[in-house]
Amino acid sequence: MRRTGCHCPDHPSIGRRQLLHVGGMSLVGMGLGDLLRLEAQAKDTGIRRAGTAKSVVFIFQSGGPSQHETFDPKPEANDKVRGEYNAAQTQLPGIQFCEYLPKLAMRAHRFSVVRTMHHIAGREFRNEHNSCAYLLHTGSTGLPIGDTNASITQSRAGRMAWPSIGSMIAYAAPTADTVGLPAVVELPRVSGMSYPGRDPGILGPQYSRLGVDLAPKCHAPDAGGSCPNCYSHDDPNLDPERKPGPGPKAWWNNSSCRVPDFHLPDLEQAEGITLPRLTDRAALLRRLDDYRAGVDRLDAAGRLAAWDAHRQQALRFVLASRPGKHNPFDLTQESDRTRDLYGREEWGQGFLVARRLVEAGVRMVQVNLRGWDTHQNAFRDLKGKLLPSIDHCLSGFLDDLEDRGLLDETLIVMCGEMGRTPKISPITEGGRNASGEIFTAGRHHWGDVFPCFFAGGGIRPGRIVGQTDAQGGLPDSDAYTPEDLAATIFHCLGVGPDREFHDTSGRPYRVYRGQPIDPLF
Repeated sequence: MRRTGCHCPDHPSIGRRQLLHVGGMSLVGMGLGDLLRLEAQAKDTGIRRAGTAKSVVFIFQSGGPSQHETFDPKPEANDKVRGEYNAAQTQLPGIQFCEYLPKLAMRAHRFSVVRTMHHIAGREFRNEHNSCAYLLHTGSTGLPIGDTNASITQSRAGRMAWPSIGSMIAYAAPTADTVGLPAVVELPRVSGMSYPGRDPGILGPQYSRLGVDLAPKCHAPDAGGSCPNCYSHDDPNLDPERKPGPGPKAWWNNSSCRVPDFHLPDLEQAEGITLPRLTDRAALLRRLDDYRAGVDRLDAAGRLAAWDAHRQQALRFVLASRPGKHNPFDLTQESDRTRDLYGREEWGQGFLVARRLVEAGVRMVQVNLRGWDTHQNAFRDLKGKLLPSIDHCLSGFLDDLEDRGLLDETLIVMCGEMGRTPKISPITEGGRNASGEIFTAGRHHWGDVFPCFFAGGGIRPGRIVGQTDAQGGLPDSDAYTPEDLAATIFHCLGVGPDREFHDTSGRPYRVYRGQPIDPLF
């Protein structure tokens, strides 16, 4: 019988017969075989390993990567489902990935993949970018009451928005007082990626993330991929004179923006901090206190609380962003070997900054990867741009964390807001690119199933969790929601299921509502 106040996962569920058997053994007489057997029984009864993560790096594949062209290929399906690529054997017996992820295939024993993430929101929500981004980033299974895919991107009075996973981490696992940075940092492109779900919602503005633009401004129309290995979905296929560049017939000139080197953060551009650049802390405080004196009447609307939160964030950010070896954004402090290991592209540099932020004590770093919305010219762009980039930089990231002894205390999670349709089809019949060529086909939005990558932080490596059907369109085994994803992250951070928070009106809520994904532990 379950006792009131008892939490089942805290206690082993050993049957009466097994208990009597254990009771007959003395502690001194218990041999290694007995201990191993009890450990196996504990695993069988669903007792999870404790998480070991101190930080989380969440890699957001904006647009929704295809499960078929990443971690769940279907080589036996027909060509309208299988696609143009072959599958390649990984280090795990019987497990295949897409052939254009060879480095990750050779490291498959060091991470795990859940193949059966899915959205259970209504059909009108689960296949749309805005709604799915909100669901993923908040760890939710439904939009706030009254919202649509269109309205969720706009401010709306009275909305009961659930906090982002990042804001929850800032609340439940804050940084140490000695850490000179906010709990949650988002990079390398923030201002141009206005997806919903990353706000603190009912938790309050003091738990906002800090968004920092580090990558140079991009001038590409509909840009995707990792600069300088980027592309546009509208790029010509067969007309070399119209390829991007300074030529007179090029359809756009990319010669001024294909420079991937990051710049140091600019306080004026940091999202959430609209303050002038001020390095004098006293002057900054005087300016903010003067502003506060003039806006006390606005406190009822929550603006003063937001300003105070931004003031604290700004002060910490100014101090931590000074040039030099202690600045986590300054990649010139890294060796050429390390920079090459990650790659000199936008994504690799983003992962390298993430590692430096983790070392500095930041609890969560979100790295945004653009360009995974592959409706058209999908097989050209995935093979030529997206897959080689992620294969190289993510493999380098894993290697570096492992070599530095950081992997077990750093949880890495990577996924998009959705997957792609099991069948290949053109975005529009007869659609044409900038050269007048008919687009080659791709896959459309699909929230019924998508993969999620996990490594480090207490995750058991080398596991493929879940199975999809023969077409890769639906879960064929246990499936998991964004609520379960959030619960898994918090479990790895040591935040228990009974942990609560209170909104600005004092109402209590659980920090997370799903269940950790047991096969990962």
